[in-house]
Amino acid sequence: MIDMYKVSQRILLHEGLRLQPYFCTKGKQTIGVGRCLDTNPLTKEEEKVVGDWHHGITKCAAMYLLRNDIKRIYRELAKKIDFFKELDGERQYALIDMAFNLGVSGVLKFKKMLSYIAAGNYTKAANECLNSQYANDVGKRAIRIANTIKNGEFKL
Repeated sequence: MIDMYKVSQRILLHEGLRLQPYFCTKGKQTIGVGRCLDTNPLTKEEEKVVGDWHHGITKCAAMYLLRNDIKRIYRELAKKIDFFKELDGERQYALIDMAFNLGVSGVLKFKKMLSYIAAGNYTKAANECLNSQYANDVGKRAIRIANTIKNGEFKL
């Protein structure tokens, strides 16, 4: 399993933290560390922990939601990418970070990148990551993710 603290800190770096509800650049209601409530509404358990999010949440609640999102994305990626669990933690993180931004279905559209990762050709996989609308949209984040895929090491 991945290092939850490390992954959550990196996603926090990329997403930022907003304790009041807001609309993201795509017009979707969001809170905490990029939790899109339109596509990923709170579960009953999360509602109990978070409370009335309409008036804001605490940092602890935001981090709780983030950990749940990471776990959910990990499970979905492991289910839909047959080699995911065999990857080292850094490359698992790279795909989790991409899925946090694009959704798991968005990551699955990177067919060439995923086939290169499966084959262990991380340089070509990184190039596929960078040669995308995703990279145009998120800039430095995509460069960090591509370098993590290529080198198996996250660097700022």
